[in-house]
Amino acid sequence: MRLSFIENGPALLVKGREETLVIADLHFGIESDLARHGYHFQSRSGERAERVLALVRELEPDRLLLLGDVKQSIPLTTRQEYRELPAVLALFRSAALLQVLPGNHDVGLERFLKEGELFPATGAVIDGVGYLHGHRIPDPALAGHLIIIGHHHPVVSLIDEVGCAARMPAYLRAPLDEHALWGTGAPDGQTRVLLMPAFNELSGYDITKIIGDPSSPISRAIIRDEAEVFLADGTYLSPYCSLEEHAGH
Repeated sequence: MRLSFIENGPALLVKGREETLVIADLHFGIESDLARHGYHFQSRSGERAERVLALVRELEPDRLLLLGDVKQSIPLTTRQEYRELPAVLALFRSAALLQVLPGNHDVGLERFLKEGELFPATGAVIDGVGYLHGHRIPDPALAGHLIIIGHHHPVVSLIDEVGCAARMPAYLRAPLDEHALWGTGAPDGQTRVLLMPAFNELSGYDITKIIGDPSSPISRAIIRDEAEVFLADGTYLSPYCSLEEHAGH
């Protein structure tokens, strides 16, 4: 298994027996949700979908795998989502085999999908790699694998010598405390997780807050002293602990 980091996603191309293009947290319909909170943006769904399709055309994967939160609104489906999702998903499935790991925002998404496109929310192993959105405890079948998840929208804040800051999408890779997830009988020290940044350009949450104040079963099980941070192009940035120390000063 080999991972290729696609900076202009951000996305991952996972190469095993097959090639899987992995994209997390599209959040189609986010604009109508933001409008309810006083932030008004014209819908960017068309541009976001075209970015996905451009990657599929360029990379020609065997599978397009969406790691949940394809839609934004919960628990209902908005007019924007009803209007946009059928056409967007039809374009995706016309370009590649489409499969979805549902996220916490994907209530009702099944009405827009075809038979066989929706995996269980507790995850699946595909071509030797575990996948799920990241808001649920993984199925024990994922133990011992690399598990790629979304949900957390990780970004890092980089500050230069004059104090200018830039927020950039990032990945966090770490071993998991299997016993914290699955209890006794879990494998010891074999399961790793890779947190993916959101594909949606309006989403992002600082890595130090994700780990410092964990809100999901997986983020609570991360062994932070062995965690590592990578930029969207796969460049190794630093151990997570160095970011945590810097944030504390």
